[in-house]
Amino acid sequence: MTVKNGRRWNHNIHYHPRILRAVPDDAERALDVGCGEGMLARALQRTVPHVTAIDLDAPSIDEGRAYADDVDYVHGDFLTHPFEPASFDVIASVATLHHLDAATGLARMRDLLRPGGVLAIVGLARMTMPHDLPRIVAGVAVDTVHRATKGTWQHPSPIVWPPPLTYPQMRALAADMLPGSLYRYHLLWRYSIIWRKPWD
Repeated sequence: MTVKNGRRWNHNIHYHPRILRAVPDDAERALDVGCGEGMLARALQRTVPHVTAIDLDAPSIDEGRAYADDVDYVHGDFLTHPFEPASFDVIASVATLHHLDAATGLARMRDLLRPGGVLAIVGLARMTMPHDLPRIVAGVAVDTVHRATKGTWQHPSPIVWPPPLTYPQMRALAADMLPGSLYRYHLLWRYSIIWRKPWD
């Protein structure tokens, strides 16, 4: 029996609330890029009437479709799937951008977002030493507490490691491709990008 989300925790799930807080109040259509088995998509569905979730991994999509929900699960490549341009009010993506060329992925997300819509990303980047050492040490301490109190859910989706870009490179890319975006480097080895597409 499939348990709907349950009390799962891992580094990606920890930052789902950051994605959900960015969703516009009037959003009608959302796209979850690299949805895995659909945990974030199901959370988006609580406030967005129509949610599409796309992933290249067929077993993950099959697992998502096993849930009794109205999410439209798509097995395919979001870079080439024939979505209409500027057709989504919110595009969310967690731990996906490092699976592909980041610039190509950001450009595609930007094109699929309607003017006034919000792009919300949580991603992984490559750490560099010694610059990231203090954050690594602090992250290990926080991670240990979370694992002890919540456990860790191991997702079934494919893993790509190491990420091709460093955190400074991702920050620079976001600033270049998404002017005015809010980039943050988080403690549990993730970054986030929040961007509202201009109307003009």
